Amino acid sequence: MRGLRRWWHDMAGGLPATFWYLWSGVLINRAGAFAMLFLSLYLTGARGASEALTGAVVGAYGAGGAVGVLLGGVLADRWGRRATLLAAHVGAAGLMVALAFSRHLAVIAALAALVGVLHSMPSPAFVAAIVDVVPEDRRSRAFNLQFWAFNLGMAVASLLAGVLAEASFVALFLVDATATLAAAAIIAWKVPETLSGRAGAAPEAGPGAAHETGRGARRPGLVTALTDRTFLAFVGLTFVLAVLTMQTSTIMPLAMRADGLGPSAYGVVVALGGALIVLGQLFVPRLIEPYRKATVLSVSTGLMALGFGALAVADELPFYLGAAVVWTVGSMLAAPPNAQINADLAPPQLRARYQSVFYLTFPAASFVAPALGGLSLQYLGDRHWLVVGGLGLVAAVGHLLAGPPRERRVAALRDRDRRVAVVAAGH
Repeated sequence: MRGLRRWWHDMAGGLPATFWYLWSGVLINRAGAFAMLFLSLYLTGARGASEALTGAVVGAYGAGGAVGVLLGGVLADRWGRRATLLAAHVGAAGLMVALAFSRHLAVIAALAALVGVLHSMPSPAFVAAIVDVVPEDRRSRAFNLQFWAFNLGMAVASLLAGVLAEASFVALFLVDATATLAAAAIIAWKVPETLSGRAGAAPEAGPGAAHETGRGARRPGLVTALTDRTFLAFVGLTFVLAVLTMQTSTIMPLAMRADGLGPSAYGVVVALGGALIVLGQLFVPRLIEPYRKATVLSVSTGLMALGFGALAVADELPFYLGAAVVWTVGSMLAAPPNAQINADLAPPQLRARYQSVFYLTFPAASFVAPALGGLSLQYLGDRHWLVVGGLGLVAAVGHLLAGPPRERRVAALRDRDRRVAVVAAGH
């Protein structure tokens, strides 16, 4: 019992109440966000849309997500985290109700694009708020718990969606709207505004801001993140990881079908990955704590590369399941240090904007992975997986090379913050 209490303290102790309300909001939001999982089936089955039109509408939802990520980052730094979260959740709930009763495909397409915007807006605000309220030495655990809640919620959503879709698509959208409003209620009731000071104020000059403040003419904003070379190197490596992750939902089903494996086999592989994350993610922080973040990310990306690369010789379900274990462990190890590095590199007044650029990698990967992956699989066959594995191994080496400059940058920022604190205490 003592060992269990110690494990719980190490995994979740020392986190403020506001974090747990944010965590609850993430869990409820994800558990209820299931309507869009069945958007393509809804369009073809209930609305009679063609496959081409269905693809365009689903693509509009994805394009809206890319816009929403950037918009959410800007608004969270200007309006505040709480205001952005509330606006996105309440707006998304209203759009879900509208989708439930819309009949014209043009209206549904427009609503889907707007839902994409509002579904993606909360991500930068959620993470920025967590960074605001969680002490630096507990952030890795906080991000690990956030990743766990996200995946647990998605697992619940997948189960509920199938049941509701069988009963009624209208109920699917309405229950989704209800869950979104429940998350908004928790935020409105228990989450205070965490953005301190005047939103949009310029961060103090330092190592991370030298490239823009040295010119003295540009006000810090989204462009700061988009011209921060150390940060962009990290974002580029994260994009590779996202492309690898997207293989499971875009290219792998096609490869399994070519090997004579049906949808049920694909469902088993996906379910195994989700189960591993739900059962094992809580043990990750203690496992990776002794190691440098760059080393952990290199190992995790390497594992993902090996898992997907192994599919070049996979032709039966057991082999796919074994490979899924390898790449899932890699993704589990990557989650905490990825989020921690992102938080460390962001100037305090631009936290949400940096988060938005970071999160932009995922909608970008959701476009690149199927677009290029489909061509690669068509012309290279099983050798596609060797290309994917090779790309992952290059990124693994990239993390080792990019790690020292990142660490020097973070150390300089922390030293500057300590000096500022000393000066402030003297006054």
